[in-house]
Amino acid sequence: MDEALDQLRDLATQADGVDRHKVLDAIRDLQLQLETPHDTLSRFSGLQLEIAAARIGVDLDIFKTLEENAQPLSTAVLSSKTNAAPLVMSRLLRYLASVGMIQEVSRDNFAANAITKTLAQPGYEGGIRHFFDNIGPVLQSFPDFLAETKYQDVSNATNSAFQKAFSTDLPAFVWLPTKPERFAPLQQVMTVQGTAGVPWFSVFPFEKELGDFADTDVFVDVGGGFGHQCLALLAAFPGLRGKIILEDLPQTFEQIPFKLDGIEPKPHNFFEPQPVKGARFYYLRNILHDWPDDKCIAILQPLIAAFGPASQIIIDEMVLPDSGVSWEATTIDLTLMASFGSRERTTAQWHALLDAAGLKVLRIDTYQARRQDSIIQAIPK
Repeated sequence: MDEALDQLRDLATQADGVDRHKVLDAIRDLQLQLETPHDTLSRFSGLQLEIAAARIGVDLDIFKTLEENAQPLSTAVLSSKTNAAPLVMSRLLRYLASVGMIQEVSRDNFAANAITKTLAQPGYEGGIRHFFDNIGPVLQSFPDFLAETKYQDVSNATNSAFQKAFSTDLPAFVWLPTKPERFAPLQQVMTVQGTAGVPWFSVFPFEKELGDFADTDVFVDVGGGFGHQCLALLAAFPGLRGKIILEDLPQTFEQIPFKLDGIEPKPHNFFEPQPVKGARFYYLRNILHDWPDDKCIAILQPLIAAFGPASQIIIDEMVLPDSGVSWEATTIDLTLMASFGSRERTTAQWHALLDAAGLKVLRIDTYQARRQDSIIQAIPK
């Protein structure tokens, strides 16, 4: 047994990319096979506590404090830094160490590990706040919402568990911008959401498709949040400086924590007429999966109306297989159902949606097989 575990550890440290996910999935499957009924119940009972404890750790800056110190810190020191009672801090640190968020190096002494360093980053800290404050109440309301709607397909941006959770009639992405304390964490987590280190333009022939396009407006990132995709594209293609436009709500630009050098910010609501006419690429990343079909068409129509002769739409989304969908993709799909009355889509569903909007699909390129993150290139029919 010990030899087999050692081999698994060696494989885990050597694996990368696809192989790393294969190891993770194998470990997950093995854990489920080994569980007793008591183990299963214990795992369920710990799910909500883990995110709650992480939220407390973020609130108290425990992850940042440990990450910034090369030497382990004692319970007493962390208690003093946070003004938390020593007994409360001791019990919290003991739990965080037991689930791997921090490392216990000796009695009452703790240090940062790899997960600590991850949770200390703004994007992942925003993720913890978003998942606890925004998604948590929605998922709590989800079972009752489905029961009340008799488990029917309610694809409606104003009739989901989100409205039940927050007692609002507004769509989530209309209500959230009015709540800066909830909206900012959402924007932060979007900077790290998805695939790290595998850019979409690694499979999409960007330079070839750009061709000899001579106009100034090359790339419009529609609803692009803090502009992380714009920055990645500019780093890969420096010649695009001054030719990339980032669009999002005014509330988003108020929250951006860095300068957008070489990128033009343009406040815009994507349900309104598109102000940039005739751009080569209109890019939408993880936008359409937040909306049911009728709202997606309402988002796409202003873009089509702004098209020039060389314009095209690039959609960066999951394209689900018909079977064998990964747990990560199905998790996101049900979260979208609960939060927005929306969904992740299969190839056939994407074709049907875009056809209804007046578009035809030229190509679909997958750049991350696990989640089926893909680029859909579309032009008017």
